[in-house]
Amino acid sequence: MAKRDYYEVLGVERGASEAELKKAYRRLAMKYHPDRNPDDKEAEEKFKEANEAYEVLTDANKRAAYDQYGHAGVDPNMGAGAGGFGGGNFSDIFGDVFGDIFGGGGGRGRSSVQRGSDLRYTLELDLEEAVRGTSVTIRVPTLVGCNTCDGSGAKKGTSPVTCTTCGGHGQVRMQQGFFSVQQTCPRCHGTGQMISDPCRDCHGQGRVEEHKTLSVKVPAGVDTGDRIRLGGEGEAGVNGGPSGDLYVVVSVREHKIFQRDGKNLYCEVPISFADAALGGELEVPTLDGRVKLKIPDGTQTGKLFRLRGKGVVPVRGGSAGDLLCRVVVETPVNLTKRQRELLDELRDTLQAEGSNQSPRAKSWFEGVKNFFEDMKF
Repeated sequence: MAKRDYYEVLGVERGASEAELKKAYRRLAMKYHPDRNPDDKEAEEKFKEANEAYEVLTDANKRAAYDQYGHAGVDPNMGAGAGGFGGGNFSDIFGDVFGDIFGGGGGRGRSSVQRGSDLRYTLELDLEEAVRGTSVTIRVPTLVGCNTCDGSGAKKGTSPVTCTTCGGHGQVRMQQGFFSVQQTCPRCHGTGQMISDPCRDCHGQGRVEEHKTLSVKVPAGVDTGDRIRLGGEGEAGVNGGPSGDLYVVVSVREHKIFQRDGKNLYCEVPISFADAALGGELEVPTLDGRVKLKIPDGTQTGKLFRLRGKGVVPVRGGSAGDLLCRVVVETPVNLTKRQRELLDELRDTLQAEGSNQSPRAKSWFEGVKNFFEDMKF
């Protein structure tokens, strides 16, 4: 099945800014995260698809390659560098096949030294950890240089030898009629060397699988989609090549009380009918502790109260955001006989007073009346 366009996956335009990409990714990550969709294979695939699209489009080099060549420009199997992250020349995608068409030019083997692939690790954090910053220890499966052969792939005491198929050029020429086509040597895969006596531990690969334990310092203010780069902590390079990088991608777990939007926090605060009508003072939680919130009389459900500076300080600096509390008037339940009597008395007095105590109800019912009158023919 063909891959979907990365811009289509995130639901953004091709000229989308980094902020737009981040917002789109955050929305998809929250929707399809495996923690929120247990045992849902479709959601898991969509989560992986969004991760892949975000990884490519937020990297300037990869995005440029993708915009010019599509998926081939970032596909590790299409010559775009180790693991799809390298900065190689993309003309090499076609160079192996057509580099010597019509007999022109001489072949030259590719360097056997290659940079290791970059790795990605999703780090889940609580909201408090993301806001305040933390240090965590992670275990990452990766490829490291084989200590037995020092990364050469050859048995200790031996060395790689010149490929007998291409004579060390890394490429072979095939003649068919008028065409002379040059392509990568199938035996040495373009390195110009082969291993006649491979290392027993790495089986000639020069690298072995291992779990690496790393300490990650998470700065305060990170949010879902933010990345922490650990240089040189990716896969080991080939034949002494430099290691790739490890990108730790933050995913903030859903909080029981707060929802985050950028540097602002939101929460819902239930209040009683009496407090909404008469006014009062409530204690509300913040990430720094409890604060007093004054409720004026006549407060309606849905009203927003802003607590300035009680939000999040962004990871890149700046002033702290705000905490916005949305009050929700809670209807009392399980009333006693006396409570029902009191409410009946209150209802009678409110009805006697007319619309002075319920201006919104008056305007709504007038609107309904006008609506039905307009429908008459």
